[in-house]
Amino acid sequence: MSERETMEFDVLIVGAGPAGLAAAIRVKQLAPELGVCVVEKGSEVGAHTLSGAVIEPRALDELLPGWREDEPPLTTAVQEDRLLWLTARHSFRLPTPPAMHNSGNYVGSLGAVVRWMAARAEALGVEIYPGFAAAAPIVEDGVMRGILTGDMGIERDGAKGANYQPGMALRAGHTILAEGCRGSVTKKLFEVFDLRRDACPQSYGIGVKELWEVPAANHRKGLVVHTIGWPLDSATYGGSFLYHWGDNLVSYGIVVGLDYRNPYLSPFEEMQRLKTHPALRDTFKGGRRIAYGARALSEGGLQSLPKLTFPGGCLAGDTAGFLNVPKIKGTHAAMKSGMLAAEAVLAARAAGEAEPAALTAAFRASWLHEELRAVRNVRPGFSRWGLWGGMLNASLDTYVLRGRAPWTLRYRHGDHETLLEADKAAPIAYPKPDGVLTFDRNSSVFISNTNHEENQPAHLRLRDPEQAISRNWISFRSPETRYCPAGVYEIVGAEEGHPRLQINAQNCVHCKTCDIKDPGQNIDWCTPEGGGGPNYPVGM
Repeated sequence: MSERETMEFDVLIVGAGPAGLAAAIRVKQLAPELGVCVVEKGSEVGAHTLSGAVIEPRALDELLPGWREDEPPLTTAVQEDRLLWLTARHSFRLPTPPAMHNSGNYVGSLGAVVRWMAARAEALGVEIYPGFAAAAPIVEDGVMRGILTGDMGIERDGAKGANYQPGMALRAGHTILAEGCRGSVTKKLFEVFDLRRDACPQSYGIGVKELWEVPAANHRKGLVVHTIGWPLDSATYGGSFLYHWGDNLVSYGIVVGLDYRNPYLSPFEEMQRLKTHPALRDTFKGGRRIAYGARALSEGGLQSLPKLTFPGGCLAGDTAGFLNVPKIKGTHAAMKSGMLAAEAVLAARAAGEAEPAALTAAFRASWLHEELRAVRNVRPGFSRWGLWGGMLNASLDTYVLRGRAPWTLRYRHGDHETLLEADKAAPIAYPKPDGVLTFDRNSSVFISNTNHEENQPAHLRLRDPEQAISRNWISFRSPETRYCPAGVYEIVGAEEGHPRLQINAQNCVHCKTCDIKDPGQNIDWCTPEGGGGPNYPVGM
């Protein structure tokens, strides 16, 4: 019988994104004698890091004050902001809301930023282990004591293969979970410690993104463009981004709120057809697409934050939901939350306490809380009243009340509860891809460099396999085949009258959308073998 190897640390951090690495750096800055470990499910730091990205440097200035002199990957300063409202054929420039002003911010690759941060963390003595997927928490006597990493070499039928290796037990006095949106371990702890008891349902979006290299004549270095309107209808929250940076690079993508209602909607297809709009298409003319990816985002804001602490650890970054939706930014918030988590853990250690309870008060006293409180009513306004009512509410909240409304709008439902049944919704006819400007999902997944060990059990599991047809197909015509941006879910046999769901788990880009949007909450996204999934290039 194989036994798990055990390693002990003072502080364990799950996730090598901006929150996790900021937490690791902060711990070592304040207590260099402590043993700090960061585990990352991607094959390397940054492999699963997907972002636009316009980065506000406020938290970075606090964490690493001299970062600008330390060969940073952020070299493109924002020069101009544009906000466009699109109809099917025309575009109209709108005033840029204060939250979207990007003066002093930078455009660049978040993947490059976290690689750079990882090097600074390791120089301080932090141990970073990429390719180690946190599969489950270790909870003993009501206290989190660390995590179990996933077993390696399990075959498709569940048997131990010739190369089987049991996962490790990584134990720590305190664990900081910084897994990103819909973290697998965090999801389990929500139940174990009832962390969502007093919070609104979380609201999510899916971001689908491409990286392009375009001719110099099409490039406007430092230009940041956001759009609202077409191709989404007025009941669906979302918009696009177009960031010019680096050497003729353009980061392009769309974000669609996962509280959308039409089961025929495909965020991937909406992103493809948006490129054909006259206001956007000339940017890509003569260019080439060099990378693709997708990721879910936590959009609920302040009222959807769970309890941040529990015996043995705490939450940081997008796994808790610190994204500032009106700003369309979360990196600075993730870093700040990681720093606050690190400081709270050190305070708990000094007091001999298991729960870093000081985090809650520290967050409420921080500029991060002030920032999120000021915009707390913007996103739920769109959820309640659609595009036009949401814009009116946002204008009132921003320009008149200036974030000081005496009320807080609350979310009424989870995103999985919003879909209309298929016979009550209008099918959407998407144009076929041309392979030059627009593309299909398979070719897109190919350039995401996604790879999984094919003989392992599928990491996308159905709690009740019969629901795939009896509920999803019959009532909603299998929306998972459309909201998944990677072609993981496929209905076969429908033409013969015997539909069944085929799961192509090897295509999964780890966006977590299926775990969020499935109408019966029947899909459970679990961690595959460590190192599996996309391998985004530095430019993502």
